[in-house]
Amino acid sequence: MTIAIDGPAASGKSTVGEGLAESLDYLFFDTGVMYRAVTWAALERGVAVEDEEAVTGLAEQLDIEVTDATEDDGRQYTVLADGVDVTWAIRAPAVDANVSAVSTYRGVRHALVAKQRRIAAGKPVVMVGRDIGTVVLPEADLKIYLDASVEERARRRWAEMDDREQDADYEDVLASMRRRDRIDSNREISPLRAAPDAIRIDTTDLEVEEVVDEAERLVQEQGCP
Repeated sequence: MTIAIDGPAASGKSTVGEGLAESLDYLFFDTGVMYRAVTWAALERGVAVEDEEAVTGLAEQLDIEVTDATEDDGRQYTVLADGVDVTWAIRAPAVDANVSAVSTYRGVRHALVAKQRRIAAGKPVVMVGRDIGTVVLPEADLKIYLDASVEERARRRWAEMDDREQDADYEDVLASMRRRDRIDSNREISPLRAAPDAIRIDTTDLEVEEVVDEAERLVQEQGCP
């Protein structure tokens, strides 16, 4: 069975998806890390983010691997880009500021969606992102769309950065979040939107455990094993 979880930044997709996958003993995969890894690699290697052709070539060639957590530092998993541990590097403000632009490129999305479908093929999986239910896995057995107010999502991201002792101003994070929402929702290729048959959950005032419980209830309701 395949479960797709979509939603905007910091709506709880990764945390809820991981919790749900663990309870079901399913594979968990966060597709957003792939776009972040490509963005990080472009910035690190001096590839102009505005150069769609060059960034697409990078996305096609970059070896992105997601494994179980290799460090006890709060990470959910370890992300490797050509063998380099970039788990926290892909959460840096510079990546936040550029990942939405990178994700608008048709070639980048084509390359990464193909990789995502290969990962999900023939496996029970909880896959999270922004276009899983609409593009990557449109035939998913269960589709969930998580959302929360932009102010709450910005607060979560700011708190996450503060916990990692990254210097960040809440108002800057909020402005960046609004900008990313605007880009993600209005891009021509695979815009952020809920699939028509997705079940929406507003996580603004909910604890993670409450959202996971609701997701588990939906799984049982849908008859997914």
